Amino acid sequence: MEKMRKPRLLANIRIGAGVALAALALSLAQPPAARAETPSEFISTLGDAAIGMLTDDALADAERIGLFRDLMVERFDLPLMSRFILGVHWRRASAEQRDEYSVLFEAFIVQIYSSRLGNYGGQTLRIKSTRTAGKDTVVSSEILGPGAPTVRVDWRVRGKAGNYKVVDIIIEGVSMVITQRDEFASVIRRSGGKLDGLLARLRATTSPSGGRQASQADIELAKRSPDSIWEK
Repeated sequence: MEKMRKPRLLANIRIGAGVALAALALSLAQPPAARAETPSEFISTLGDAAIGMLTDDALADAERIGLFRDLMVERFDLPLMSRFILGVHWRRASAEQRDEYSVLFEAFIVQIYSSRLGNYGGQTLRIKSTRTAGKDTVVSSEILGPGAPTVRVDWRVRGKAGNYKVVDIIIEGVSMVITQRDEFASVIRRSGGKLDGLLARLRATTSPSGGRQASQADIELAKRSPDSIWEK
């Protein structure tokens, strides 16, 4: 009886050792788990990529804007931003109006952001600090360049590692999201409360002959705390 137990015991030991070695080999074959990206690292990579592509003279204008659009679709929460900016008018809009607005908004916001960030060619982005703002993280940065004034840029980031999205950019204290929200609301008011007035404005603005700069009134309206707006 004792003689029978010994071969069986040895067999079990060999099987157990084999399983352990196989598990070890499998674990060694797997790449080490990537360290979770921080909001600061996300913005550093995004900012450098955006400024780099928008100021790359080797790219044709259409190619440059196309690449920047792809970057924004991937790294910005455009659906959230578009609904937030439209406010109560989003809930009142028909399905057709929402569809058209979403398409026009994407073209409009790409135009606005590419214009602003494209002014910083040859400059570098330096991350200064981060802070928590409700469910978001605000990454504070500076854009620096020889012979150019330092520009303070805050990036409002939402999500978690591996799936961060920008929901607002605040340049020198001016929130671009709040600027657009107030401007869109003003256009709708002047159109008798009709969303069609804003849609017509966006069609004209995003056409090849359209486009405009933010007015001083837009800037003054935006000089409020972005945190209080997002946390409502």
